[in-house]
Amino acid sequence: MMRPFSAIILLFGLAAIHLPAAENRFVHTGGREIIGPDGHKLLLRGINLGNWLVPEGYMFHFGKGPSSYREISALFNRLVGPIETTRFWKQYRETYITEADIRFIHDAGFNCVRIPFHYKLIDDGTAFPLFDQVIAWAKEAHLWVILDMHCAPGGQTGTNIDDSWGYPWLFESSEEQQFAVAFWRSIAQRYADEPTVLGYDLLNEPVPPAVAQLNPYLEPLYRKITDAIRQVDKNHAVILGGAQWDSNFSVFGPPIDPNAIYTFHKYWTAPTKDVIQSYLDFRERYQVPIWMGESGENQDAWVAQFRAMLDENDVGWAFWPYKKMDAASSPVSFARPIHWDEIVSYAALPGGMGAAEELMKKRPSVENSRAALADLLEKIKLQHCRVNPGYLQALGMHVPAIQ
Repeated sequence: MMRPFSAIILLFGLAAIHLPAAENRFVHTGGREIIGPDGHKLLLRGINLGNWLVPEGYMFHFGKGPSSYREISALFNRLVGPIETTRFWKQYRETYITEADIRFIHDAGFNCVRIPFHYKLIDDGTAFPLFDQVIAWAKEAHLWVILDMHCAPGGQTGTNIDDSWGYPWLFESSEEQQFAVAFWRSIAQRYADEPTVLGYDLLNEPVPPAVAQLNPYLEPLYRKITDAIRQVDKNHAVILGGAQWDSNFSVFGPPIDPNAIYTFHKYWTAPTKDVIQSYLDFRERYQVPIWMGESGENQDAWVAQFRAMLDENDVGWAFWPYKKMDAASSPVSFARPIHWDEIVSYAALPGGMGAAEELMKKRPSVENSRAALADLLEKIKLQHCRVNPGYLQALGMHVPAIQ
């Protein structure tokens, strides 16, 4: 079925708009460097606002339970009903990241935030007010903002991280590609004149190893999206991730755009230069900037070593994530809500066909479920969070007090 927003975009088409050349008030590329509006090299030191607009089950300790946003929502629908679940997610998005969080990120010493988002929030009109608010706060705090399509139409990974249906249908469906192009064009049109936005991370971790045969489709799709963006926005960088979880740059030829940044992700490797050497070589070969858009989920000692190695090689970074439940591997964390262990235990139960009656007997009470979600909305507020000084220090940051 045609999505209402997408239908409007496709109806009017992607007619070219002639725009003036980018002004120097925007971050841009210059050879192998990212250049700030002041004309000097900009080394990004950022943090990902993960689990905010794309919730993930592991950050709620669901273990073998729900892992994607859709699956988490299904669980909450069973526990408190669809009306209350919809209301919960609205409050969650308004509470998880606030102006206080953006000030904390600035005070810690970061200079940018990467915002993973779900395309459905663009489609239903939810995303832009949230983006606008964070961009305004970031402007006040002198932080750059990178917008990251973490969940693309049809899915670019086919796994829980893009909330899709077990396969990256984006690369098989021309219609889904049209939607992705249209959504990015709408984003670029809205923020074309906003210098706080550094750039657009077009697809998060596309094409997993199991379907590497889809690799040849990646760069052509990047070209389609970039062409649409350039029709309305000549100011902002496009950020292009490699195939196989943003690790494989062999899918790329010469730069497809003069204002392009190439991004890689690295988790659970040795914290040594050899693991990024192919990206350093790519930077030299094509004289383009590279950027490490995600890493982390590790011990402080590893984070410190890996971050120092990136700094030594003039590679900017954004670690993952800023905030999550009951963990030390993020700048701040929040405690488990009341009755949360009941919900985690229930979520791990098999839920196949014919099990509805048995599951109903084992479910937490509606009262406890409501109390848990209400408490979660309190626990995620920054004033109730715990600072993880070891993690911040591993990133070379300050350890500010929560205001």
